[in-house]
Amino acid sequence: MAPSFDFPQSLRALEEDGEDNRLYARNPIDIASLRPSQLEEFVKGISFDLSDKELFCIEEQDVFDRVYSLVRGYNGLPATCKVNLVESLRSNLSVLLPNVDSLSRASQGQDDATPVLDRVASHRNALKIYTYFLFTVVLNEEVNITSTNNMKVTASTRKKHPKNSWNWEPQRGRILNLIANSLEIKLALLFGPTGLEENYISFIAKNAFALFENATVLKDSDTKDALCRIIGACATKYQYMAQSCASIMHLVHKYDFVVTHIADAVAGAEKKYADGSLANSLVRDIGRTNPKDYIKDTVGAENVGRLLVELSDRLPKLMSVNIGLLVPHFGGESYKIRNALVGVLGKLVAKAFKDVEGEVNSKSVRLRTKQAMLEILLERCRDVSAYTRSRVLQIWAELCEEHCVSIGLWNELAEVAAGRLEDKSAMVRKSALNLLIMMLQHNPFGPQLRIASFEATLQQYKKKLKELEPDTPSESDMNRLPSFSNTSGNTEVDDVTAGLTKVQQDSLPDSCLPQMEEDLVQKDGCVPDVGNLEQTRALVASLEAGLRFSKCISTTIPTLAQLMASSSATDVENTINLLMRCRQFQIDASEACLHKMLPLVFSQDKSIYEAVENAFITIYIKKNPVEAAKNLINLAIESNIGDLAALEFIVGALVSKGNISNAAISALWDFFCFNISGTTAIQSCGALSILCMAAKSSSAVLSSHLQDIIDIGFGRWAKIEPLLARTACVALQRLSEDDRKKLLSSNGSRAFGILESLITGFWLPENIWYAAADKAIAAIYTIHPTPETFAANLVKKSLRSVFDCSGGEELHNEIGSGSAGILTTVQVERLGRYLFVVSHVAMNQLLYIESCLRKVQKQKVGKEKMNYDFQHANGAMPADTSKEIGINAELGLTASEDAILDTLSDKAEKEIVCGGSTEKNLIGHCAPFLSKLCRNFSLMQKYPELQVSAMLALCRFMIIDACFCDTNLQLLFTVVESAPSEIVRSNCTICLGDLAVRFPNLLEPWTENMYSRLQDPSVSVRKNAVLVLSHLILNDMMKVKGYINEMAIRLEDEDERISNLAKLFFNELSKKGSNPIYNLLPDILGKLSNQNLKRESFCNIMQFLIGSIKKDKQMESLVEKLCNRFSGVTDIRQWEYISYCLSQLAFTEKGMKKLMESFKTYEHVLSEDSVMDHFKSIINKGKKFAKPELKLCIEEFEDKLNKFHLEKKEQEVTARNAQIHQQKIDSMEDFVVTRNAGEANMESDNDEDGEVIDPCTEGMIKSVNETSKSRCVESEEHSVASSELTESEPDDTEIQSPNVILRGISTI
Repeated sequence: MAPSFDFPQSLRALEEDGEDNRLYARNPIDIASLRPSQLEEFVKGISFDLSDKELFCIEEQDVFDRVYSLVRGYNGLPATCKVNLVESLRSNLSVLLPNVDSLSRASQGQDDATPVLDRVASHRNALKIYTYFLFTVVLNEEVNITSTNNMKVTASTRKKHPKNSWNWEPQRGRILNLIANSLEIKLALLFGPTGLEENYISFIAKNAFALFENATVLKDSDTKDALCRIIGACATKYQYMAQSCASIMHLVHKYDFVVTHIADAVAGAEKKYADGSLANSLVRDIGRTNPKDYIKDTVGAENVGRLLVELSDRLPKLMSVNIGLLVPHFGGESYKIRNALVGVLGKLVAKAFKDVEGEVNSKSVRLRTKQAMLEILLERCRDVSAYTRSRVLQIWAELCEEHCVSIGLWNELAEVAAGRLEDKSAMVRKSALNLLIMMLQHNPFGPQLRIASFEATLQQYKKKLKELEPDTPSESDMNRLPSFSNTSGNTEVDDVTAGLTKVQQDSLPDSCLPQMEEDLVQKDGCVPDVGNLEQTRALVASLEAGLRFSKCISTTIPTLAQLMASSSATDVENTINLLMRCRQFQIDASEACLHKMLPLVFSQDKSIYEAVENAFITIYIKKNPVEAAKNLINLAIESNIGDLAALEFIVGALVSKGNISNAAISALWDFFCFNISGTTAIQSCGALSILCMAAKSSSAVLSSHLQDIIDIGFGRWAKIEPLLARTACVALQRLSEDDRKKLLSSNGSRAFGILESLITGFWLPENIWYAAADKAIAAIYTIHPTPETFAANLVKKSLRSVFDCSGGEELHNEIGSGSAGILTTVQVERLGRYLFVVSHVAMNQLLYIESCLRKVQKQKVGKEKMNYDFQHANGAMPADTSKEIGINAELGLTASEDAILDTLSDKAEKEIVCGGSTEKNLIGHCAPFLSKLCRNFSLMQKYPELQVSAMLALCRFMIIDACFCDTNLQLLFTVVESAPSEIVRSNCTICLGDLAVRFPNLLEPWTENMYSRLQDPSVSVRKNAVLVLSHLILNDMMKVKGYINEMAIRLEDEDERISNLAKLFFNELSKKGSNPIYNLLPDILGKLSNQNLKRESFCNIMQFLIGSIKKDKQMESLVEKLCNRFSGVTDIRQWEYISYCLSQLAFTEKGMKKLMESFKTYEHVLSEDSVMDHFKSIINKGKKFAKPELKLCIEEFEDKLNKFHLEKKEQEVTARNAQIHQQKIDSMEDFVVTRNAGEANMESDNDEDGEVIDPCTEGMIKSVNETSKSRCVESEEHSVASSELTESEPDDTEIQSPNVILRGISTI
């Protein structure tokens, strides 16, 4: 019998001769000394012996020594030798394993036990030797591969390394699977009832865990499965539990890639051996860990959490039993562990309670456990960590998708999710939006959730329930119905809502269409019978739950409207998705809210634009052509001005991309031409409006229906729908060049006649005429070959309509003299129209001149480019031509051409109004008349509508001509400040912005007056002032002067829109250059401090402005600037404001040091408690980020502040006490003086009456006077020398005047 083999501490330890009888390498061979041929023969000999002899030959000393020598020098073997050695060892072990079972049969068939015992010992020895050598080979090969890879990474050369000639990965998987098989057989036959030797099992487990640290090894599925089996067998079958748990936790804390594989090993062990002790031990170890340990080890906490979630997914029932060990960790500070625990609860709720078999008591316990888990999940929605709140909302979404949320919890969950829409964290809001989307998609109440529909159906079934109920008094419906929260998710949802709709699904697909009619309430008002009393009660309860859910979603619509204006792109995208889902389920007000997404097409964020575009296509375009056209028409009809601009943008983009098909365009023309029955004039106008939008991207859209635009746009339908004529004018402007020529040749005279009648006629209503005339004049200047001639006739005709009615000269003189008696209502209306026409013609004439100038410049550039191309195509220019060009360049003739063009353009512009010229043209004659008219304030006050037209015309003339602007600028500012009409003030405010762009030098002295419009009592004027100033400042057309504080005050405007516009302005201003707000902040602070602002408003303004400063250097500089402001301020209120601003800064280490260094500048203000509170908040901020050294300095600084604060308070109290004491002494002196004067009078009276004054009284009064003087001196000295008087002392001190008894001597 061969000696026993014991697992050594290391491979070299096998060469040591032990005292006990064990197998060791007696004569190892140095294979490095062998030549390659000798080595190959040596390996072949070993392979032959292992295959030819018995399996136990490995324990023979000679074979053992030779195998040991090869394993020791394994790294030096060539590939063929490695293959032979490994294959021989592996094949012998694979044959050895089945022979273990034959040992039991052999022992039963033989009477003599000695040979059997020897055979068992040989099997045991061989098993251990083969296992040891094979595992050692695996470890050596992995070490060799790792070192080779490291050399490849660090090598400086780019030469390719020779590839290994044999594929190791399959061999590794086969070897480890063979070792795993050896652990799964009945090894008790070899090792007896005592079990495996500890060093044997520890060797296998230790090396298996070592291989788990190699991520490359785990990528091979065969190897990974083998290692999982080995670990499971060692821990579970062979009770190597404590060591295995410790090794697993070490791996989990250190390597993130092992988590899923460890979970596979634990789950595999539980499944194979029906023993969950390994999982239980791991959960116990995690539960016993101090929660504070996970705060420091964030990576370990995340990996442990992932392991718990993976175990819950694989072993839900086992984890549900042990969940109580983990619940205390909800109170820990590591949010990663809390994230994992809510994930664990989600997995358990979804998987651990699915089977319904078992006793009633056990089912009840399980349902209560599930309910407790759900309540914990609801509670975690309010976790302090945003990561956990977001994660638990994601878990709820998964549970809704798995139908694991009962009706009893459905509404409570919906309300929680709706509340989280206002969470301060964007990730939480995103998860809440996704949860609501999932709840709508998988709601158990039906495919349409209109409140009115639920209320009608519920009312019908409540009537039916009253008919079925007995007359005995009963509780409410919800109390009679068994609580849904105590039942599982799927079963009762299907049962209770079975009759709610004809087609009811557990999960509604994305493509399901809302049902417009109610399925339950029939046409005759009756409802179908759903069964007995209990079923009717259940249905009523379900309808009430559905109604509550519908109302809950409807209440979120205002919040969703706010989220669409969020700065976070994910908020906007998910809000749009939720609103689309709400629209699909017919949630009230969802359609109107979706309209608010249109302005988002102007967003600079590409993801937001794509989300809006996709939603627009899905909602309005992806229909049949007629329906798509109708949707677009309804949008055009219902949209306001801002939405129309957005609609025009997105329609143009979709037309250029081809998303709006030609069939939809044809359907729009059918609506416009009234080819579709039931079309109204409003729809026709809307269709033409959409076609005009499409023509901006594709001008060919209008080319096929030019005649229809003239006939319908200006025909009888225009009188029914006045906006149709205006839209037709816009269509004429959008015609292509070819279409314009075609129109002029075929219908030119008719078209211009219609436009002239529109402008000079009175067939359009007053409120529509102005907009239509605006577009008509613009259309004339767009398509007419000589628009100035045609426009002149328009002006003359409009002029005659005013002054030819009755005495034009008299009317002109009356207006000029300031009288207004001759004007009539008709003349006021016509005069207003004339002023509009003449001013608008003047403005379009200016634009026409500029367009002509651009055409000439474009032709010049084209000619130069053509010459340049000709030169390059034909070689060098002729000598004469190049010489002429050179002479022109030297003489500056080329530049003079541009100067001539500019001069002509300026001259043409000045001739429009001709404000300073003696020769006045047609429009120039109107300018002085208009100026006189606007100065006639009595007339303007009598006719406010005329003032609107007159001031608008005046503003346009001022924009055109600089001289006219300079002359009437004082008038404009007088009107903008004192006009009673807010429309006039608003129009003038907008005009000021245009004037500032066109004539900045003229408007520069009036900057303060422009800012004063921000204080206008009218909301519209203030709003326009904010918009105008924002445009001018942000586009560098106006310098940010010392009046920016007026814009800052608008941050707290009572109108929310103005406040939002001001915030937007300062946000954009902070992005310019190096953030101008940083330089403006001290000035704003100083001016706001002196204004009569509420404290809350001041704090909100400064908090917002300071929040826009992000750079640390600017923050640090502000600390110094604000501290210096203390020295020049004596007002306590300003001290408080400055200290508040300091407390709002984001302090850094340098900032804290500057604050400490500037102590002398603010030490005198520390007596105020409010100021001290702000400094304390600064100190608390500093302590949070400060390093130990700085923290010590901050604490010393805090002590210094407190000390100065107490000293200043004491000095103030002392000074106040001295002042009070002085006042009392002064009052006593006044009393004594008054008393003396009274006595003197009495003495004179007594002298007359014969009375005598007692001498002792006179002495007493003198002593009182002396005493009062001495006390006065003492009090002055005391107030300077001592500071220990308390505030109550003067009040407690009473100085009593001596009782003077005057005794008169009666005369006899």
